[in-house]
Amino acid sequence: MRYMIIVKASRDTEAGVMPGEDMLEAMTTFHEELTRAGVLVDASGLQPTSSGWRVEHRGGERSFVDGPFAETKEIIAGYTIIRVASEAEAREWSLKFPNPALDGGNCHIEVRRLIELEDLGPSAAVERYKLLPAVRRATP
Repeated sequence: MRYMIIVKASRDTEAGVMPGEDMLEAMTTFHEELTRAGVLVDASGLQPTSSGWRVEHRGGERSFVDGPFAETKEIIAGYTIIRVASEAEAREWSLKFPNPALDGGNCHIEVRRLIELEDLGPSAAVERYKLLPAVRRATP
């Protein structure tokens, strides 16, 4: 099972403030530990929403809304995806995640289980999806 550890944005991350050396060291050490354990799937930080956009769907119509976006508590600043054997293991790893607050203050991370193709049940569309090259590389 795969889990995503989600780091929420802050005013600092939305302002483009990059992590200092202490945070980079802590995050690198943690991700090296995940790698040695064989559970790291992917990890990255995200640029501020000022460099991104949203696509709004209104019925059959689509439009762009350029960033920045005001509500930082709803914005993702980074993520780590792990593949583990159980929820208990995912909980253990998430407790080790370094404090992502750039100022070292209070914050939280969110952890969510990813939907696996097997969770969707039998389907012709799922079988087609499994044939996509990126999906074949991502599944065990």
